[in-house]
Amino acid sequence: MKLPETHQSDILRPYDFAASADAVIAEGEAVILRRMYSVPEHITMAGLGAGLVGSVYPMIMAHTGGQGFPCPLRTLTGVPCPFCGLTTATVALTHGHWGNAASTSPLAYLAVGLVIGTTPVLAARAAGVAPAPRPWSAAARRRARYVIVAVVALSWAFQLHRYGFL
Repeated sequence: MKLPETHQSDILRPYDFAASADAVIAEGEAVILRRMYSVPEHITMAGLGAGLVGSVYPMIMAHTGGQGFPCPLRTLTGVPCPFCGLTTATVALTHGHWGNAASTSPLAYLAVGLVIGTTPVLAARAAGVAPAPRPWSAAARRRARYVIVAVVALSWAFQLHRYGFL
């Protein structure tokens, strides 16, 4: 079977689709392309996964003796990490205990807000309604890093205050 003749401009290269080299996987002579997921899609999938785990976590705890997952930093040093209480807050949120979640880790509210905001984006992209994600500019990535560092620092200050270090 003879393939139709193509011009150089008609050839699509794997890196035309992939945002990074991780997106191209070679198997023999075939090249498999997968679309890179955007930050909103990662947030949505991680948040939905955390919500799913949070909804069944009390049942797991009831069958395992109720010990839970200790924070490695707090276990080794006694100092809470910025994410201490996030599992407890996620479980509280998935069971409707909003006050307990706020007193344990307000960071859970940010995660819920991001999941609620990004779920429509993920659904629209999965349905083919929304365009594929575009790479962020260097300035946007830099701003995002600053925001993430500020949020983590505020969360850590909250946890240090919660445990009496501040």
